[in-house]
Amino acid sequence: ELSKIGINRLSIGIQSFFEDDLQLMNRAHNSAEAKKCLELATKYFDNISLDLIYGIPGMTDQKWKQNIEIALGFGIPHISSYALTVEPKTALNKLIQTGKITKPKDEVAEAHFQILVEMLEKNGFIHYELSNFGKENYFSKNNSGYWLGKKYLGIGPSAHSYDGISRSWNVSNNAIYLKSLGENKLSNEIEILSKTDRYNEYIMTGLRTIWGVSLGRIEQEFGNEYFDYLQKQSQKFLNDELLFIENKILKPTPKGKFLTDGIASDLFMINLK
Repeated sequence: ELSKIGINRLSIGIQSFFEDDLQLMNRAHNSAEAKKCLELATKYFDNISLDLIYGIPGMTDQKWKQNIEIALGFGIPHISSYALTVEPKTALNKLIQTGKITKPKDEVAEAHFQILVEMLEKNGFIHYELSNFGKENYFSKNNSGYWLGKKYLGIGPSAHSYDGISRSWNVSNNAIYLKSLGENKLSNEIEILSKTDRYNEYIMTGLRTIWGVSLGRIEQEFGNEYFDYLQKQSQKFLNDELLFIENKILKPTPKGKFLTDGIASDLFMINLK
């Protein structure tokens, strides 16, 4: 039915193909349902993305490789994959606090990340964003727009919009949203982004993608003070071979990719507005 009404892409939160992993993460589906879902989806859709989680307690390198191999077996053209994050007030966090399971280690997550990159790139995927891999012409258009800083308009309750200077989001309550429209109003909140806000966002999103951070854009759009600051702050990462510059584009090296978010935070400007 979805394919008949014009839906042309599905994003499916598989997380893992193993029963014990899904139970540990308190997921509503089981392994058999995950596989059945993909069997049906691939029957009617060519453009499918699935999510996988790595760094799960008890997950060995071999088990993680099996997860990736199963996903590849379905011919999925896009895979998003994230390290497990233990949130407060969750069943998983309680298990860790009571000592029933061991907290995920960064070293394990990093090893899984390297396995992920190697296996997907060998199978024709392009690692176009830190957590996203796609075959040619199957990158997420929606998310790529966010990462590239493009303007966008969100329509409906909870929808977000961005005009290059400010970000706004509509009220989440359906009744209030409809009442406002009936009164020719729009119930939303607006955040005006300072130059420093926009610089920091560009650093974060740029470093996470294959498009990197354009030093020319930093100089032209943000000025010499930001440009000089970035050059100074990035030097130690260049020396440690965690970042490199190619055609005036700053990017993480293969060794630096897993550390991208931490590197970006060290490049943030915190004093100027």
